[in-house]
Amino acid sequence: FYRLSLESLLSRNESLPRVIAMEAKLNALLSRPESKDLQLAANRYLLEVKKGADITAAYLLDRHGLTLAASNFLQPSSYIGNNYAYRPYFRDAMEGKLGSFYGIGTTTSDPGYFLTAPIEANGEKIGAATVKISLENFESALIRGGDTVLLVDAFGVIFLASVPEWKYRTLHPLDQETLRRLDASRQYNNRPLPPLDTPLRLQSDPLVIRTALPNAPAQDYLMQSKQTGSLGWSIVLLSRTKQERQNALLAGIAAGFAMAFLLSTVIYLRLNAKGFRERRQAEAELRQAHKELELRIAESTEDLLLTNASLEERIDSLKTAESILRETRDHAVQAGKLAVLGQMAAGISHEVNQPLTALHNFTDNAVQLLDRGRLDDVRENLGLIKQMAVRMGNIVGEIKNFARRPPVERVKVSVADVIAQAQMMVAPRIRQVGALIDVQSSGELLVWADQQRLEQVLVNLLINALDAVGEVAGQRIHVRVSDEGHQVSVSIHDGGAGIPEDVLAHLFEPFFTTKPVGKGLGLGLPISRMIISELGGRIEARNHETGGAQFTVYLEKA
Repeated sequence: FYRLSLESLLSRNESLPRVIAMEAKLNALLSRPESKDLQLAANRYLLEVKKGADITAAYLLDRHGLTLAASNFLQPSSYIGNNYAYRPYFRDAMEGKLGSFYGIGTTTSDPGYFLTAPIEANGEKIGAATVKISLENFESALIRGGDTVLLVDAFGVIFLASVPEWKYRTLHPLDQETLRRLDASRQYNNRPLPPLDTPLRLQSDPLVIRTALPNAPAQDYLMQSKQTGSLGWSIVLLSRTKQERQNALLAGIAAGFAMAFLLSTVIYLRLNAKGFRERRQAEAELRQAHKELELRIAESTEDLLLTNASLEERIDSLKTAESILRETRDHAVQAGKLAVLGQMAAGISHEVNQPLTALHNFTDNAVQLLDRGRLDDVRENLGLIKQMAVRMGNIVGEIKNFARRPPVERVKVSVADVIAQAQMMVAPRIRQVGALIDVQSSGELLVWADQQRLEQVLVNLLINALDAVGEVAGQRIHVRVSDEGHQVSVSIHDGGAGIPEDVLAHLFEPFFTTKPVGKGLGLGLPISRMIISELGGRIEARNHETGGAQFTVYLEKA
């Protein structure tokens, strides 16, 4: 019963430091510890937690163990400014665990049970939230209970006892290593911790020992011990055996002298009545213990409901942040398209200018032919004018389709069509460089993708390949489309100088570029990787065995 009561008390507050660690005010103070306003807000929050949770104290430690805020900030013995890096609970929290520790406070000299949870930001431990719980009510209950009960730590130190004189004594002399560890953690605030002159020892089986309590003669006790908690504590219970020995002696005398049947009956009835009363008393105590456990369970359930409500609020905040991130990603993709269009602007202008010049010439010819009455030649001229207009419409239509921002929707897309459209978009650059695009495919293959976004990726990769081969006429860029079973791969291999090893690791980082100033922003490859990931595929870069760079896009086969 004592063990269950203690474990219920300790576990009831285990979730509290984790809930405190999620508070935005504490994270803000850890980021800006010099701000007085943030420190005041954190202090007031911790004071509200202390009052609401009925605990001794709550305080915030930075990554070095320095106290930045505390619920007792208005008291002269405030924790603020004290460093508790030497405490084991702080070291456990910095390792990502829930720290627990019992000891005497070095600031207030008040003993208590400490629970600490780490506070994380961007995958790093930036501080810890700590609560202190008093066990004085539990110790008072031990004293009022009338039993001789001791609570012993893993080193053999008695830190709670129904016998006040035995508190902060040890069951056996401590060795130097144990004393050094206690001094390092200041668990008992440098108390002497003298050993008891008793045969008390921790063991799994009950043991009858003879010892004397303070201000009482020596007598026999039945000693029993049970381990409890997560810190290797043990509860020791001493029960007097005098009454049991007297009952045994009485029964022996009654059997030895063969008392009369009536006397035996009376003794039997008395013993039976006593057993009945004891059973009734034990049942009453059990019912009381059950009620107390139900009350503690109800309190723990209420704490969990509050924690769940807080977590739901944080989940809503995360969903909002995810929505903002998704919108920002779409803007980045659109910016990448416009950057590619900017690089292609000169070539596109040349493409449109050619049919415009032809239209001008054909129009002048048509006027002259009309003046001469050559209607057949006029009709032929008008046909050529229509062809030039259709060509200009195709060019403008491709630019509009490439630049628009449609919603992302995975549909069946022909890889050959996308490659053809991408080639058309970079055709001016191909003619400027004088390169040859060699496309080979293992058949008419379909993939699950968004045609406009996949076209944007291939345009990016083709422009990079054209930049890599430079102005050397006759260079070939190989485009290979392969059936990989459940996937389709599209690889673009240029005949350039390849990618240096120190550059490979940074290729897909935003704003990283090896091109001269004004030739690129370093966004093409990061945006391409983001688009392919969104389509459920992946993109890889390596140096080809025969020289030059090779980029390969893998997408799900439709």
